[in-house]
Amino acid sequence: MKILVCISNVPDTTAKISFSGDNTQFNTTGVQYILNPYDEIALARAIELTENGKGTVTVIHVGDINSEPTIRKALAIGADDAVRVNSAPRDAYFVSSQIAHYAKEKGFDLILTGRESIDYNGSQIAAMLGELLNIPSISIVKKIDIDGSKANVVREIEGGKEILNVSLPFVASCAEGVAEPKIPNMRGIMSARTKTLDVIEAVSVDELVKFTSYSVPAPRGSVTMLLDNEVEKLVNLLHTEAKVI
Repeated sequence: MKILVCISNVPDTTAKISFSGDNTQFNTTGVQYILNPYDEIALARAIELTENGKGTVTVIHVGDINSEPTIRKALAIGADDAVRVNSAPRDAYFVSSQIAHYAKEKGFDLILTGRESIDYNGSQIAAMLGELLNIPSISIVKKIDIDGSKANVVREIEGGKEILNVSLPFVASCAEGVAEPKIPNMRGIMSARTKTLDVIEAVSVDELVKFTSYSVPAPRGSVTMLLDNEVEKLVNLLHTEAKVI
């Protein structure tokens, strides 16, 4: 079985976020980048599904050379080889198009992504890949089991879960519960240095989205404490300050 895992290079959640160029560019100064946590979950499950000679795992990333340490981490975790599309990941459609162009003739049985990246939280890649490749896509997957040419999938829905049976190939975006992230060991770290990392150039894609500016969330306001018998004051504040009544 051939599995393709799509990975993102994202700012660490502890990074201080700021913008430059009149709030038109993300300021990367001093920002530590990591492998997107949801993609780590997808990668861990791919490795489990192919262990003991049952298949291979390829990771793909759209980004510049600065993202290669993150790709090497994915190789150290257990991926067999990697591909980097040499271009800045300008939006979800651009990224999906690059991955679909690479995957179209490669015969992958399964394509896994994280449920979302922790920077843009768009949750768009899996659905777009399914559409571009004309194969099923399943979102917010909590469990994947492969049985021959079929897969049993459990996905999260509002108020419960949905159990699906789907034929390979398909795309799935993985959430918590699919697998536990794996920590690279010394052997994996050493072997990652010699594993194949192919760099390919991006294909031309129409620019459908343009980011005009960024902003950080507004700071939290002060808290007004009231006694339990100050009902009239509470009503007045809800009306004049909070403006919810």
